[in-house]
Amino acid sequence: MRAVLLAGIAALGLAPAIAKAQDRPDQKAFFSLYKELVETNTVVGVGSCTRAAAQITARLKAAGYADSDITQFSVPEHPDDGGVVAILKGSDANAKPMLLLAHIDVVAAKREDWKRDPFKLVEENGFYYARGTVDDKAMASVWADAMIRFKQQGYHPKRTIKMALTCGEETTYAFNGAQWLTDNRPDLVSGEFGLNEGGGGRFDANGKPEALAVQVGEKAAQNFTFLATNPGGHSSAPTPDNAIYELDDALRAVQGYEFPAKFTDTSRAFFAATARAAPGPVADAINRLLADPQDKAANAIIGRDKVLHSMLRTTCVATLVNAGHAENALPQRATANVNCRIFPGETVDGTLAKLKELAGPKVTVTANQPIRPIAVPPQLDPKIIGPMKTVAAKYFPGVPMVPMLLTGATDAVFFGKIGMPVYGVPGILVEQDLNGVHGLDERIRVSALYRGRDYLFDLVKAYGG
Repeated sequence: MRAVLLAGIAALGLAPAIAKAQDRPDQKAFFSLYKELVETNTVVGVGSCTRAAAQITARLKAAGYADSDITQFSVPEHPDDGGVVAILKGSDANAKPMLLLAHIDVVAAKREDWKRDPFKLVEENGFYYARGTVDDKAMASVWADAMIRFKQQGYHPKRTIKMALTCGEETTYAFNGAQWLTDNRPDLVSGEFGLNEGGGGRFDANGKPEALAVQVGEKAAQNFTFLATNPGGHSSAPTPDNAIYELDDALRAVQGYEFPAKFTDTSRAFFAATARAAPGPVADAINRLLADPQDKAANAIIGRDKVLHSMLRTTCVATLVNAGHAENALPQRATANVNCRIFPGETVDGTLAKLKELAGPKVTVTANQPIRPIAVPPQLDPKIIGPMKTVAAKYFPGVPMVPMLLTGATDAVFFGKIGMPVYGVPGILVEQDLNGVHGLDERIRVSALYRGRDYLFDLVKAYGG
């Protein structure tokens, strides 16, 4: 996640009152599912997505799904990276299916770094804390819960509803369930469109909904390795050509470089909407950027918001460093991983060329495998966006909804090959600090989770007919 990345819109409305979480029987059932999924460690190489998929499968069967409606999948080489697909058949053969997509793996979390056990769900001060409370077990739980409720309520949609919960989204080198499905079992997941993470919304500093966002397009995630080598020697006789220093020079060059600002149709619409609601100086800067993306003064103002800055350009940042072999020896080798989020329309090769230029002749730069495909941006289709806005008027009256270019990357990238557009849905709002997603003490506002659950349930029914 992939994470929800939304910023820059002033508060325009208040959400209606919501019943206290878990007051309703259906909320209690949802909480049981959510808690079980969150507390099941699904860090790739440590926990088991296969176990989590089996838990969801058991709940689906208890709700009345037949074995033929459920497909659990994994490969022998990665037995713990499995997933599950469930299908609720529609009554209209002419209505193309829809897909509910979410990943159930999470980013690693070290207990010694967290204030709480990252794999125990804790409620404090109106928030649920644990790894995956947002990314992406909130959506995975909502989708699984919706499929269960549909079956229990005897709901018979016109359109077939498919759900795919997969593993490997958070780790580029891991077996990726979404990729495997589109490569090997497209029949299980193909449809007219898919709904996924990547959208959502954001609260303002006072906890009021600022905006809802639908993700329409995303950047491409790609890692690069920077390598400096040297004969080394004894640390008592240092030389100027030190592998660590050379690597540091290259990384500082990357740090100091800013890729040029650009717009897609989606990001242009997002920034135009942001300008209409933003304070005067910010609105003015955005309007100047819309007229001239290379306006340095306007870029400086907008760049103060890290998310808005990233929505305008390719970004590259050092994330891992490894150097040296002994405390009393000159380093023979120094490496770094540089993670880039490549703007739509740009390429891995073009980004690699720029990084080589920045690194200079003493440091080699290579693109890491696997090289993921560039996402195909979906269209702003009124048939998709319309129901999102209609249902939002019930749960988020007066709150604007804007199209958004996701600065992260999701499993939506793998569905271009089967010709299926995938949208990041609104509904689950996060705080301005992005709720600790991928970081320490990940959390979600309890009321936001339950309101988002209700919104998404009604939204799926609106599409299902």
